[in-house]
Amino acid sequence: MELRYRKCAGLDVHASTVVACARMVDEHGHVQHEVRTFGTVTAELLALAAWLEDHGCTHVVLESTGVYWKPVWHVLEGSVALILANAMHVRNIPGRKSDVQDAVWLADLLAHDLIRSSFVPPAPVQALRDLTRTRKQLVREIVQHTQRIQKVLEDANLKLTGIISDLLGMSGRALLRALIAGETDPARLLAHTTGRLRAPAAVLREALRGRVTDHHRFLLQLHLGQIEALEQAVREVEARIGDTLGPFRAAVERLTTMPGISETMARVIVAEIGTDMTRFPTAGHLVSWAGLCPRLHESAGKRRSTRTRPGAPWLKTNLVQAAWGAVRTRNSYFRTQFLRVKSRRGSKKAIVAVAASMLTAAYYMLRDDVPYRDLGADHFNRRDKAKLTRRLVRRLQDLGLHVEVRPAA
Repeated sequence: MELRYRKCAGLDVHASTVVACARMVDEHGHVQHEVRTFGTVTAELLALAAWLEDHGCTHVVLESTGVYWKPVWHVLEGSVALILANAMHVRNIPGRKSDVQDAVWLADLLAHDLIRSSFVPPAPVQALRDLTRTRKQLVREIVQHTQRIQKVLEDANLKLTGIISDLLGMSGRALLRALIAGETDPARLLAHTTGRLRAPAAVLREALRGRVTDHHRFLLQLHLGQIEALEQAVREVEARIGDTLGPFRAAVERLTTMPGISETMARVIVAEIGTDMTRFPTAGHLVSWAGLCPRLHESAGKRRSTRTRPGAPWLKTNLVQAAWGAVRTRNSYFRTQFLRVKSRRGSKKAIVAVAASMLTAAYYMLRDDVPYRDLGADHFNRRDKAKLTRRLVRRLQDLGLHVEVRPAA
């Protein structure tokens, strides 16, 4: 097997220890391994960097284990060439697993260039990524507390869930505050709303007639307070994102020209994949990395599962959500593609196909610094007119009609 790196190292990273293996090949082809264990405090990581330098290691590989690899990466970055390995791709032989064996195995794989490096964005993109992910987590918590409020209201027999579309809107919050204050009369509760609720007043009064106890008021006040605190945190995170977005503002503005991509979604895309598309050889590599294409699983000439891989969950889920908005744009390529795939494969696979097309478009927009240009709703008809003609003729023949096709004058 071809030797790629004569002096390299493998790191088995844990929460409190880092097991390092330096692999060296002398001029006679003899392989030597030297293993040493370091702590994970800053002084120990600096000692690890000096140890690697003393052994002349030019390339170092470590596994992406939780968040424990990040401090090691930050300390070693710039002094050696770092490769981040997916733990699923570098599994050792079962029954021979230990920290030392893992470090030696990683070093041997790296020496022969058998490790595919994971994508690690530069520091500014990582900072933006942390903020966008934090924002999404805060929004999820707001939704969870809103669902808990709905549960409390149902327990008190207040049927607001099916009548008020937005429980956290102006009228919804006014009703919640009035309930917390001790108001129980339906007519007085309705007086706190804006008067723009669609449901008739009689229906609203019956929905507000329930059994509210002090226990319910305590829970409502608790969850509403949590929601308001989380909303304030979201505003602070968004302000911080705006300050961090400086170098990427032009890229975000270009991405918003695509249907279904809001400014928030454009920020997520830039935070997850960056703006340097040279890290991905083709758009297909980016789509595969995101987990938006069918997996390849064949054995004995039979194609087995084609389910999508987990990929990049933070990017994948957001793109699928944006795709649902894109397919609502009439006379657009995305809507035509969705309807075309849906008729054959169903809506779930169709929306994933649209999300993959959106990511492909984003790849070329970021690579070439160009705005979005829609292919048009008639793209598939223009692409293969003869195929469409044959399909329509066959359809008419199935209906018992004789068709003769001639070009128009």
